[in-house]
Amino acid sequence: MSVIEIHGLKKSFGDLQVLNGIDFSIEEGERIVVIGGSGCGKSVFLRCIELLEIPDAGNIFIDGQEITAPNCNIDKIRQSMGMVYQRFNLFQHMTVLENLCIAPMMLLKMPRKEAEEKAMQLLTQVGLAAKASVYPAVLSGGQQQRIAICRSLMMNPKVILFDEPTSALDPTMVGEVLAVMRMLAKQNLTMIIVTHEMNFAKDVATKILFFADGGIYEQGTPEEIFENPKREKTIAFIQRQKYFHYEIDNKNFDLPEMQNKILLFSEKYGLKNKYINRLQLCCEETIYLLFDNVYKNTEKISIIIDIIYAEAIRKSEFKILCVGNEYNPFVGIEGQEVEDNLGLTILQNVAQDLSYSYENGVNKISFKL
Repeated sequence: MSVIEIHGLKKSFGDLQVLNGIDFSIEEGERIVVIGGSGCGKSVFLRCIELLEIPDAGNIFIDGQEITAPNCNIDKIRQSMGMVYQRFNLFQHMTVLENLCIAPMMLLKMPRKEAEEKAMQLLTQVGLAAKASVYPAVLSGGQQQRIAICRSLMMNPKVILFDEPTSALDPTMVGEVLAVMRMLAKQNLTMIIVTHEMNFAKDVATKILFFADGGIYEQGTPEEIFENPKREKTIAFIQRQKYFHYEIDNKNFDLPEMQNKILLFSEKYGLKNKYINRLQLCCEETIYLLFDNVYKNTEKISIIIDIIYAEAIRKSEFKILCVGNEYNPFVGIEGQEVEDNLGLTILQNVAQDLSYSYENGVNKISFKL
């Protein structure tokens, strides 16, 4: 039996539909990592699983019990689930040890001595045994988050949900929290983790869910999602694609302005001068090839240029739409005889993965750098 089963989960806020019919199941020992852009519904998905957000439709089963059923004792079921939030939510008037012991003592009726022994074992595992008697206010964010994880473990949960547990931390503290989560992964604890830490996701996940368009847009193993994503939005997210767009409608367009915009776009993402020069040069030479061969006898121009920079792999793709007569700027590169042309020579030397098609009066050109 699955630890968690989800059927037809939907959730909206007013006219904004965040989750649109999610079906998914989680087996014992799986480590599910949920990734995606801001506002795609990752955190709402987690909160629905704990019924902190009430779904508009769908059924959720935790260890065989339907928590979306009208008469469900959700408080009882939550005792078997841990939740680690972006904020630590520790009781500031209690010591670290008291924070860890209060829930199992009150809800599980665990004897104080047993609770304290268990708490000290967990604190030792995360390197915080010496902090048992202090109050949360004197601890760093990373230390408080490690204690929040221990607090979840005190309830012997069947599954722990992590909602971006490092997003509120200083970068210097992120590693210490991820180290604890890696330790839990080695213990085969069932986990669902929402995170922006891609390297961590690659290392610990048994399955990756990429959220977009109101649900699970693509899913697979870390290798499938990070090394060979299939769908367009997944590729854009994994490669951290950035976009430059420029349109030309006359031959007297402002070339310096275009080149300056390419410069500003490139500098924003830390590209080196040599690479920036290549971007500018390829853009300029392609435009003038089109001017000379598509628009030789006309002033009516329609060229659309998109540069897609994949930050994660440090490569750029040019996509150019040119309305007019058919003209393939790569024919010379393919080995056919052409007159000596500087633009063709430059493209031949620096461009890769050349592609050309002509459809409905539009030249479609693409190449990569």
